[in-house]
Amino acid sequence: MPFVTDHIGRSVNVPDTLRRIISLVPSQTELLHDLGLGDRVVGITKFCIHPEEWYRTKARVGGTKKVDLEKVRALKPDLIIGNKEENTQADIEALARELPVWISDIRTLDDALDMVRRIGALTGTGARAEAIAQRIADGFADLKPLASPLSVAYLIWRDPWMAAGTGTFIDDMLRRCGFTNACAALPGRYPELTPAQLAAADPDILLLSSEPYPFRERHVSELNMICPGAPVHLVDGEAFSWYGTRLLGSPAYFQRLIDRMSGGPRT
Repeated sequence: MPFVTDHIGRSVNVPDTLRRIISLVPSQTELLHDLGLGDRVVGITKFCIHPEEWYRTKARVGGTKKVDLEKVRALKPDLIIGNKEENTQADIEALARELPVWISDIRTLDDALDMVRRIGALTGTGARAEAIAQRIADGFADLKPLASPLSVAYLIWRDPWMAAGTGTFIDDMLRRCGFTNACAALPGRYPELTPAQLAAADPDILLLSSEPYPFRERHVSELNMICPGAPVHLVDGEAFSWYGTRLLGSPAYFQRLIDRMSGGPRT
């Protein structure tokens, strides 16, 4: 397959046989592992923490937002797999001038499933990728969302407060759980909020993501002062924002969260 089209419409010259792959995105690194690519992945980022064995043993080529171009060149990859949101345009353009770079753009579950299948086709693991995609789709099909929607502010950062807005993968995950996004009217995909703006959004509940900001219990009382009466929950950010094989476990995690908020398991 000499030329393939990536998620952002770029034509990428990809060798028929891939022997040296670099992944610049943690969730896609985990997918490559679960597709059984093993030694064919030669480089990852310092944020690619799953699987732990790869984190310990694979060459690291910097971070998602600051790729070490010299380390990438030294590994002589025949394909680099990145993401429009998680990697910078400058890094992608610099790499693409020299090497094949395939970019995903994930805003919905359907985008994620398409990415899984396309990477399977790229790497000669199409059957395994299709099985993974189908299991993920089946899991979400069985998800029972909240019977009565709740508005939510899903916070990803502090100082300044930042939330997941519309047009994000997180927003799609929230919608599938039966939540409405209390920050939908704010500009930008990840809007910054003052405490006054957060209070004015008047969410029914607040969800504090475990990543990228490491929210802890001590932040709950701070938000209780801003949005009194709105319950605050610490949630697994990987379940909401990792769009590879981590999605296999997301529906069960979401169902437990939904059941907690609706007073018990639903039948």
